Amino acid sequence: MHLNPYGRDAVLLAADLANDPPSGRRDLVDRCRDAGLVVDATAEDDLERTRDLLDRWVCIVDAPGPAERAALTNDLLAEFCGHPRLTDHADDGYHLHFRDADLPVGRVLCSLVAMGTALHLAGRGMHRLGRCAVEGCDRVFADVSRTGRQRYCSTACANRDAVRRHRSREPSHER
Repeated sequence: MHLNPYGRDAVLLAADLANDPPSGRRDLVDRCRDAGLVVDATAEDDLERTRDLLDRWVCIVDAPGPAERAALTNDLLAEFCGHPRLTDHADDGYHLHFRDADLPVGRVLCSLVAMGTALHLAGRGMHRLGRCAVEGCDRVFADVSRTGRQRYCSTACANRDAVRRHRSREPSHER
């Protein structure tokens, strides 16, 4: 049985690529493979297409409300997703794809992120994409937590903010 690869993994990959953009096509392919994506083909415009996608995805993250997030996500779905189809392209069991076969990695990533974002927002909540709450950190995150209350991009930022809050409550001692 295959679990749906379009939800959690897709938005986590999008956040990772948005926070640390790929340095080149090889880096993009390697990071997609590391995330479990089967990369069958590449194209000259993969990196440019991915950067454009990530710019648009960050607009979804920064959208002021659910209606705006939905509209931006729907634009990605209309542009990049095809009819659902069953495939066994990797000989590891049939699963759904929402794209045509034999696309280069840039197009596959567009479809994956568009559908993944839609499933993430519809299934987990329209508020489950955001920016780190630490002042000075502008990294994005996809909230896949059980409680749906993630505020930080990483444990390091959460800890740094906890220390800052703790120190702000301590009475100042003059020496």
